[in-house]
Amino acid sequence: MASEVLWTAPVADRPVDALVRVPGSKSLTARWMLLAAAAAEPAVLRGALVSRDTRLMRDALERLGAVLAVEDGALHITPIPAPTEEPAEPVEIHTGLAGTVMRFVPMLAALHHGDVRFTGDDAALARPMDPVIDLLRQQGVEVTEHGEPGRLPLTVHGTGRLGGGRLQVDASASSQFISNLLLVAARAEEDVELVHVGAVLPSLPHIEMTVETLRQAGVDASHQLDAEGRHTWRVRRGEIRLGEVAVEPDLSNAGPFLAAAMVTGGTIAVDDWPETTTQPGDAYRDLLARMGGEVWREDGAVCVRGTGTLHGIDADMSAVGELAPTVAALCALADSPSRLTGIAHLRGHETDRLKALATELTKVGARTEELEDGVEIHPGELSGTVFESYEDHRMATAGAVIGLRVPDLRVVDIGTTQKTLPDFVGMWLSMLHPEPATDDA
Repeated sequence: MASEVLWTAPVADRPVDALVRVPGSKSLTARWMLLAAAAAEPAVLRGALVSRDTRLMRDALERLGAVLAVEDGALHITPIPAPTEEPAEPVEIHTGLAGTVMRFVPMLAALHHGDVRFTGDDAALARPMDPVIDLLRQQGVEVTEHGEPGRLPLTVHGTGRLGGGRLQVDASASSQFISNLLLVAARAEEDVELVHVGAVLPSLPHIEMTVETLRQAGVDASHQLDAEGRHTWRVRRGEIRLGEVAVEPDLSNAGPFLAAAMVTGGTIAVDDWPETTTQPGDAYRDLLARMGGEVWREDGAVCVRGTGTLHGIDADMSAVGELAPTVAALCALADSPSRLTGIAHLRGHETDRLKALATELTKVGARTEELEDGVEIHPGELSGTVFESYEDHRMATAGAVIGLRVPDLRVVDIGTTQKTLPDFVGMWLSMLHPEPATDDA
């Protein structure tokens, strides 16, 4: 079984010094793919990520009738055809453990005339889906739940239409519950007004990313606070037109490499870092500077240099929760305690990331307390151990970061990194052991 495969994380014997190029953003690739499938005309994506999650998205869109093909290194997407008068044959979509597939595609499936059944990996069956189901039902779409209520597997009985109008959602558990409707809202029969009624709203940058992609696709989308101070989004019905899109590099996936500079006292430059972006990974620049690193821009790259000092940090990470595992790994190696808060929603990710971090960092030797909405980390004398990944790509890379300094740290199923970074191990080893320069012209 894959979960039994152990990868001994390599220890760095010298400061790293490398230029890193990370593939396209998973979050942006997923959004552009889905928008292209719902669009009025074909689109071309350049720099789109190819990973397990995006392959699952591609399969889902193809099962709904879109045509996707790679030509000259770019992904060409022909939209899903208009629904037929007669219901189509039933379709089954396997979401794997991809939140973007399990939360985004059911809303698109409502525009398909026929039954679309969604299932996924075992761990996916425990992830909350209640708000997706509720939004569908608010629009008159019938949904059948086949197992535990509010979880996969479920079937969307698509009629080829979405009603639109004023809708409410509690997205306290995930920003994806906002984005899932916004991405197809322009195809509804009425303009959409979506009001968030939950107690907290995590990962707001991801929703801002969705709104920005909609605007770039010619959709009239806006975000404001209503009279009661509630987040409200409005999307006018209309055609979606992407044309040709260049996908930004995945800044969250750059995190472990930047962390390597901090741990080893070396320098890492990540190429093609956008000047402005809605990606949460851009926050690494501030977070790593606060932890003692030197951070600067140079020739289109963001550079981080470790100074030999790695400080603990007290940070509200509610907007950038996906960065927490990498930052927590650095906290375990820091010279003072850390407190990461505002991330209760991480309990509903690939695994309960708060519990996973508390468990694994404690095993390594950092006393870690699990808080209601975060973790408190007290560095200690660290030693090698088996570091469980829980089928979570960001837990796996967190183990790799700690392993740069701690010998004999064995990560369970490093292959789970293929979810968003297909060749993580190859990139990691190349960073640590770059090929020597030659005098060839």
